[in-house]
Amino acid sequence: MANFTIRPVLTKADTKKFIDFIYTLYKEDPNWVPPLRMDREKLIDKKKNPFYAHSSMELFLAERNGEVVGRIGAIVNDNHNKEHNDKVGFFGFFECVNEQDVANALFDEAKKYLISKGMNAMRGPANPSVNDEYGLLIDGFDSPPVVLMTYNPKYYTSLIENYGLKKEKDLYAYILDQHTVYTDKFNRANEIVKQRNSLTFRPINMKDFKNEVRRLKEVYNAAWQYNWGAVAMTDAEFDALADDMKMVFEPELVLLAESKGKIVGFGLSLPDINVRLKDNKNGGLLGGLLRLMVFKKKIDLVRVIVLGVIPEFQRSGAAGALFYETAVRAKQLGYRYGEASWILEDNVMMNRAAETMQGKRYKTYRIYQKEI
Repeated sequence: MANFTIRPVLTKADTKKFIDFIYTLYKEDPNWVPPLRMDREKLIDKKKNPFYAHSSMELFLAERNGEVVGRIGAIVNDNHNKEHNDKVGFFGFFECVNEQDVANALFDEAKKYLISKGMNAMRGPANPSVNDEYGLLIDGFDSPPVVLMTYNPKYYTSLIENYGLKKEKDLYAYILDQHTVYTDKFNRANEIVKQRNSLTFRPINMKDFKNEVRRLKEVYNAAWQYNWGAVAMTDAEFDALADDMKMVFEPELVLLAESKGKIVGFGLSLPDINVRLKDNKNGGLLGGLLRLMVFKKKIDLVRVIVLGVIPEFQRSGAAGALFYETAVRAKQLGYRYGEASWILEDNVMMNRAAETMQGKRYKTYRIYQKEI
């Protein structure tokens, strides 16, 4: 008989336990970056996060003698299933001590919930969707995650694979250095692509922020609509994301690509605030904000979090030119390094662009799936 119990999260006290567990589990891990508790709360709050307007989630805790030893979320993303015409459920927010029986029980509970909702497969981790923190780190454990990327103990791979979940897709992260990005070949190619496609680039207009966000949403949903697993963001989701990012982004690094007056793509890069949050051990809002205000200028890395062009420009080289222009602006702002993440393993054009810029693939994240 198991010496632990699994139960759903039902109360505010349960939710606090669900969130608190990560701060206990990772406290001795030198590469873990404590997220702001406020952000963790909002991510799973069904009233505040617009994701739950179209999707459902049940959270579960594993406890032993009153202490949390694991947690998981079971997620039904209705917009995903409409978009892809399937019945895939998701698991996310998975955290667990290194005990296979605890992990198995958590996955079983998530599976039961998904089956009850008519799902026939379980995919993840998704926290809670492809538009949020996504994937399990499977290599590159020797450095902290950058902003909005996942991190986990190495043993999670065994817990997940021993349950019978198998690789569905890998996601790559590249590290780039301003000292090696600009080769003569790449500089020439960039100029040719810009001239051939009449490309110009400009930063987001903060004086027209609301309309700019609307334009970016249209491009985002068009540019990523054919990507594996992609799900269009609702207006409410995109607006909420824009409001959150507005607090930390550099306007010069929200870059719009235009051709003959039409927006054909955009790139969003964020300063790696994780560098400054790493020492904010309890995830408190005040401590986190103070560190960001005092030390923001010492951040020397940006994450290229979103970069893409509309379908008719996807074989034109425009994405590579947008990559290049992003690097130029980052250099002007004093950032030496960039992480391009994540990129689907079979996205030939974007992987090639990262490699052309002398990017080194240094982390891999994996999405798993199991028929249920």
